[in-house]
Amino acid sequence: MTSTDTLGGARGDAGPARPGDLAAALHTPEARRDPYPFYARMRRESPVHRSAQGIWYLTRYADVEAALGDLRLSNDRDRMTRAYSALGGDLKAFSRLTDRLGRVMSNTDPPDHARLRKLANRAFTARRVEALRDGIQRIVDRLVDEAVAAGPSMDLIEAVASPLPLSVVCELFGIPPDDRPQVKSWFRRFGRLSEDIGKSEAAIAQYEEYLARLVRMRRADPGDDLVSALVATQAQDDRLTDSELLATCFVLITAGDETTTHLVGNGTLALLRHPDQLARLRADPALIRTAVDELTRYDTPTQAIVRVAAEDVGIGGRTLREGELAYLFLAATNRDPERFEDPDRLDLTRSGNRHLSFGNGPHFCLGAPLARLQAEVAIGTLVRRLPHLRLADGAVLDWRPNPLQRRLSTLPLTY
Repeated sequence: MTSTDTLGGARGDAGPARPGDLAAALHTPEARRDPYPFYARMRRESPVHRSAQGIWYLTRYADVEAALGDLRLSNDRDRMTRAYSALGGDLKAFSRLTDRLGRVMSNTDPPDHARLRKLANRAFTARRVEALRDGIQRIVDRLVDEAVAAGPSMDLIEAVASPLPLSVVCELFGIPPDDRPQVKSWFRRFGRLSEDIGKSEAAIAQYEEYLARLVRMRRADPGDDLVSALVATQAQDDRLTDSELLATCFVLITAGDETTTHLVGNGTLALLRHPDQLARLRADPALIRTAVDELTRYDTPTQAIVRVAAEDVGIGGRTLREGELAYLFLAATNRDPERFEDPDRLDLTRSGNRHLSFGNGPHFCLGAPLARLQAEVAIGTLVRRLPHLRLADGAVLDWRPNPLQRRLSTLPLTY
């Protein structure tokens, strides 16, 4: 869950775009189906573009890479809220949510961000993530078994891609099996944040109370799980406060859910639309690691992230004034011909694939290794176990309307 799920400017269809209004064009049904031609036009005509709404759109790799590392472009929740409020957004309910979540890595700037990330890194280690591989494989096998047993077709999002990250994070955080149905219901409510913020707020409050109980249990009886590891950091220097501990647990548990779901969904769809690459992966399963990296570049679930200028910042020959918002279009940079050869071609053997799908700089996604691992196991398993996998006849792809995200509502498949 990110601020772009509910804040002004991340709207759905806005009707026909005005001639020359490049930013408005990204909110049309055509762009929802395929935004990449629109990104290409923005890179050519106005790569650092100020919309009629007063929001900057950055689409060139060099500019976005520089912006991600520029500490003058802030991720602070208070600055962000003020910036959206200045555009006329009604953020009272959102402000209540951010107050409840507290200050965490994803909505702070250095030095607080560096301190919180260092402590989370101690718990969220590469060893801990890699140790989940066999467990993830068992989860994926079970989900595929259940889908196949139910019949010759499935909705990949509902059957595999959505339940996978929740099951994995429950394992990682040591959430007891009996509690997982309730946790799943809370997650579904979080996913409808923009539809009913009141019910989402109530679900977040209940979830926060649950996490507080879980933290108390781990303090009394530590285990080999991430909550116990985070609790252990409280005995170290630069310790997490109680509110920071709860907020960090919340963000780490929820942040990768939707991203992982749609990394699996978008990646599988891309393979089905490129049968030559699908055949290459079937012939050489060892390609899965580079394949997932390329699939992430090709159609990333997080199309853009938001920053706000803490002071005047010069980028690409333009000046972003203090308090102005900037949308950094990661997906557009991933198709920038100045950085990637033949960028609109899917190539599972692509080398030097330094895409920006997980960000860059101080806010590089902490959960990127876990998201990649889940996608490797899920997509690799589907390719190996379902040799006749294809889009269902007559399948209609319904992309969610938020232009800052690239997420399918369903993905009907047969096998």
